[in-house]
Amino acid sequence: MAAELERIQKQGYELTKELIAVSGIKEEQVLVVGCSSSEIVGEKIGSFSSVEVAEALYGGIDKAAKEANIYIAAQCCEHLNRALILEEAAASKYSYEEVNVVPQPKAGGSFATTAYKSMQSPVAVEHIKAHAGMDIGDTLIGMHLKDVAVPVRLSSDKIGEAHVVCARTRAKFIGGVRAVYDEEKL
Repeated sequence: MAAELERIQKQGYELTKELIAVSGIKEEQVLVVGCSSSEIVGEKIGSFSSVEVAEALYGGIDKAAKEANIYIAAQCCEHLNRALILEEAAASKYSYEEVNVVPQPKAGGSFATTAYKSMQSPVAVEHIKAHAGMDIGDTLIGMHLKDVAVPVRLSSDKIGEAHVVCARTRAKFIGGVRAVYDEEKL
């Protein structure tokens, strides 16, 4: 099991680094991560929550995010209405309203629980508009992304046995046929 946890941590780190590089997310922006530890070990979402798997994965994702000075927002499971756990500094910077809940493995999920225990000053919020996202195990993070999400294809679409889908966001295009757009923001 130790080798499998190490592999999961490495996959999380490498895919997060790749997503950060490809997505154009900038320092102190928010990366939302939804994760089913059950799906990572090949089980149905919500049926086999594993704190050990979540800790390994969070370790890899957190390392890559810290190297790039990116905030992680960990999505809770449906039992907490997909609330998010993030650093208080991020909530303050983006004026996200705090709510009072402490995630647990069976009410919030193992990944959000791990994030809450690992962050320096964690808070829970209900709504964000993240700059990029990583969905591990089909947890449906779309509601937490800015309005225009663009799929990002990485070198792998798996962590463990879980399907991984990633996205970046971009500014909305406004105007009509006469409008001119900044190519760097596409």
